[in-house]
Amino acid sequence: MAQILAPSMQWQMKITNNSTSARPITAKMWNSLLLNQKRRGNAIGSGNFRVLAVKSENSTINRLENLLNLDITPYTDKIIAEYIWIGGSGIDLRSKSRTISKPVEHPSELPKWNYDGSSTGQAPGEDSEVILYPQAIFKDPFRGGNNILVICDTYTPQGEPIPTNKRYRAAQIFSNPKVIAEIPWYGIEQEYTLLQTNVKWPLGWPVGGYPGPQGPYYCAAGADKSFGRDISDAHYKACLYAGINVSGTNGEVMPGQWEYQVGPSVGIEAGDHVWCSRYILERITEQAGVVLTLDPKPIEGDWNGAGCHTNYSTKSMREDGGFEVIKKAILNLSLRHKDHISAYGEGNERRLTGKHETADINTFSWGVANRGCSIRVGRETEKQGKGYLEDRRPASNMDPYVVTGLLAETTIIWEPTLEAEALAAQKLSLKV
Repeated sequence: MAQILAPSMQWQMKITNNSTSARPITAKMWNSLLLNQKRRGNAIGSGNFRVLAVKSENSTINRLENLLNLDITPYTDKIIAEYIWIGGSGIDLRSKSRTISKPVEHPSELPKWNYDGSSTGQAPGEDSEVILYPQAIFKDPFRGGNNILVICDTYTPQGEPIPTNKRYRAAQIFSNPKVIAEIPWYGIEQEYTLLQTNVKWPLGWPVGGYPGPQGPYYCAAGADKSFGRDISDAHYKACLYAGINVSGTNGEVMPGQWEYQVGPSVGIEAGDHVWCSRYILERITEQAGVVLTLDPKPIEGDWNGAGCHTNYSTKSMREDGGFEVIKKAILNLSLRHKDHISAYGEGNERRLTGKHETADINTFSWGVANRGCSIRVGRETEKQGKGYLEDRRPASNMDPYVVTGLLAETTIIWEPTLEAEALAAQKLSLKV
């Protein structure tokens, strides 16, 4: 017997007010439609399950959602793998799908693949093939089942990393014996801004105008203070489903701006998790019809920018006496301030102005519980004499492979001269 599946709320038929024939569909009308359809033999489906899609002049019951939600696991061992990589700008994410013969548990089980690098700004047209190496896998929250998302890095056909492959260098740093012994932990606070599709103006803001000044929006609730919570919550759950180590989320100081935290993560895993979380956020905003931007200063003026504060610790910092190790790390960071700033994101000079909870981009500083410093140390860390530091300099569009690798390199591997160390310690009032 044929069945009619009632449409969900979002797919209910809409009938215009000016239609003279518009009227509710009664049970008698449904029965008549069913009978006529059965006679024509046009019902969709098989066995005892059939779906009848009814069209009116102005609306259609859309059944695409049913196909998108199909669970294919009872019918095939094959899975869909979405290969994800970073494009030529260093911040754009690209992806394409392929069928894998059976479920996998490790990226080494997946084949390498290739793409047209001339279309992503990563290779010349006359030699455009770029090779994808699978590096990390996550459960796919969009397709479900055994389907996966695959974080890849990029190489020439000869096996050389291409210039935009920042993961390769980070992996070298994290495989250094000194770094391995220190088990570096990261907690990355990714801020982002949601924009209206057509006008590229923050979500919830009046078009061409401004909301009230900052103050009531941070961690707030209410239709006049919180814009985009459903996107934030959907992203939160999708990341947890995928296996990404998201530890929290909150509304930010500027309306239409949000933050989520990834970590604690160890070594190269931090970059893999942040990039996959960004991909998922891009997909969710795509579905919601909202534009995602990681611009570090999306709105000029008296508005907070968007950063990617990076919390960092080593095994030595987390043990007794760790505060002295933290101070030595801060000293090293001060001596390589320009190197870090140059690698901490495009447009960061518009954000690091010394205002809106930032330090000036040209001046290195540190302090306990001071959010206007380059490096902040928490009160609890000072009290316990061990813990972690927070690097507040990275922009929201930073590459997490670059930032995490550079922090480990500067604080664990790199050694300054004794003279430079002494001058820096004096300047920063550090006794190490």
